[in-house]
Amino acid sequence: MQPLLLGAGVVMALTALVHSVVGEILIFRQLRNGGIVPTQGGPLLRERHVRILWASWHLVSILGLAFAAILIAMAQTPGEPLPNTWLLKVTIAGTLAGSVLVLFATRGRHPGWLSLLVAAILAWLGSSSL
Repeated sequence: MQPLLLGAGVVMALTALVHSVVGEILIFRQLRNGGIVPTQGGPLLRERHVRILWASWHLVSILGLAFAAILIAMAQTPGEPLPNTWLLKVTIAGTLAGSVLVLFATRGRHPGWLSLLVAAILAWLGSSSL
């Protein structure tokens, strides 16, 4: 068992879940017109824009959960012949790039950059024992 990799996976899973739930509460709740997918964009956004924004928002969470699954699986079987090192490098690069992107785009106002950075650091620290 690799506790640092497990920790990175848990951080990613929690980030994905919080991202979706808080987004629904703070952003998409006001844009909903009775359905699951929000359609009310007001004067600036058309329905199609609101729909793709909602889909993209949750796609981030889904991809976060995919990264979480990779990390958690790797934590369980660190000695398997699976290309763990390559998958781990992809995960570290993805979470680090996501952290930089969110930090840059929001000027540090969205805390998601920090949790992505923590996950990248934990994964990087955990990679030394593979």
